[in-house]
Amino acid sequence: MNKKALVLFSGGQDSTTCLAWALSRYDYVETIGFDYGQRHNIELEVRLKTIQEIREKFPEWGSKLGNDHLIDLSVLGEISDTALTSDAEIAMTASGLPNTFVPGRNLMFLTFAGAVAYRRGLQVLVGGMCETDFSGYPDCRDDTIKATQVSLSLGMAYRITIETPLMWINKMQTWELAKSLGGKRFIDLVIEDTHTCYVGDRAHRHDWGYGCSNCPACDLRRRGYESWRAKDR
Repeated sequence: MNKKALVLFSGGQDSTTCLAWALSRYDYVETIGFDYGQRHNIELEVRLKTIQEIREKFPEWGSKLGNDHLIDLSVLGEISDTALTSDAEIAMTASGLPNTFVPGRNLMFLTFAGAVAYRRGLQVLVGGMCETDFSGYPDCRDDTIKATQVSLSLGMAYRITIETPLMWINKMQTWELAKSLGGKRFIDLVIEDTHTCYVGDRAHRHDWGYGCSNCPACDLRRRGYESWRAKDR
């Protein structure tokens, strides 16, 4: 019954695939991004180009694509001491979590997205959280998302559903999903226009897209692409 959605859209592979998924299912879709002081802030530029490319190359989706919102959450970067918000070397911490984990990030993202959805009359939030390839981030777990959905709905007295189409699939299957949604044209868009690399490298182009090829995000994207290509042949 829900016909309108708000997609948490960073401009990366996962959120771009989620945007295509939402555009294939809902009558009207808006997007929301967050500036939280991330070191890979090139994604803030890439996301706008990706939206424009979708409008131009996929008119059947573009006709459903509404406003984009960019929220300033720089305070999150100010209180975080992580490899995503500073020029620190990526490593594991004593807690067992990678130092790319930004505490509270997805919780803040979903809370602000819920507030925008309330104001805009949108019933569904769509996010790229994934428990299969989630790097150990506790705020990507299905239980966390379900609890947040309940909290948002109760706290605003407004029914909000959070959809996570990637929750139970791996990165190879994410490439498969992208192809099933938009074919080769969409795969080409994901490769050329999206950004995943944690260090913000847009200088090096690989078969799977742009990135340093060394950070965990690049490694995950590369391995998923190679597995998908081997299976897709």
